[in-house]
Amino acid sequence: MPARRTLVALPVFNEESHVLAVLDEVRKYGADILVVDDGSSDRTPEVLSTQTDVRIITHEENMGYGAALRTAFEYSVEEEFDVLVTIDCDGQHEPRLIPELATAVYPTGQPAIDIVSGSRYLKTFDGNSAPPEERRKINMEITQVINERLGLELTDSFCGFKAYRVAALPQFEITELGYAMPLQLWAQAVAARMRIVEFPVPLVYLEEERSFGGSLDDSRRRMAYYGQVLKREMTALSLPCAAGS
Repeated sequence: MPARRTLVALPVFNEESHVLAVLDEVRKYGADILVVDDGSSDRTPEVLSTQTDVRIITHEENMGYGAALRTAFEYSVEEEFDVLVTIDCDGQHEPRLIPELATAVYPTGQPAIDIVSGSRYLKTFDGNSAPPEERRKINMEITQVINERLGLELTDSFCGFKAYRVAALPQFEITELGYAMPLQLWAQAVAARMRIVEFPVPLVYLEEERSFGGSLDDSRRRMAYYGQVLKREMTALSLPCAAGS
């Protein structure tokens, strides 16, 4: 059987201060690398133009985190990779774990896994960062809602460090292009009866401040938005909602 091919994809938006260092580390653990530049307005495009061994896809305008991941999904399918590993470009994920994540998609003697999802709360690592309290709280609340409504047992619903079985990706129809994209993904994965496991990854925060865009920087509005997206997706997929949801 030929060796399985793994693509490592990095969604990027205004990451001029991190992208070169992250790519240097990713190269140690992945031969095929894709960067999706989601309309960066800083020096990121100029920095990326020097990276001749990396495939770069550029969105002319900023479309959103979900849009960048959708592009990575489409590219991995078109190029017939076996595994797609997604890793954020802000230095908060450890590239050394890429081979382990990729290998976990095809466990020896067991059925293939469709989504191996990194979790920053599944295990405590020495040197873990303390997460920004507001973001931790929203993650925990949304994760609990997802588990209750979708019958999952996640501990971290928003970690961007994941490995996917590429053959499963055409089952997704990603239309939620912003930060709420994972909620659409989880609902569609459940509807498609995908096999999902979590994989422990360290909790690292280098920059606590992140803009989610306009009004979504308000935690209450962001939480309401996430709830609306999940409910809308479950309705569209005819998934049963828990009582009172």
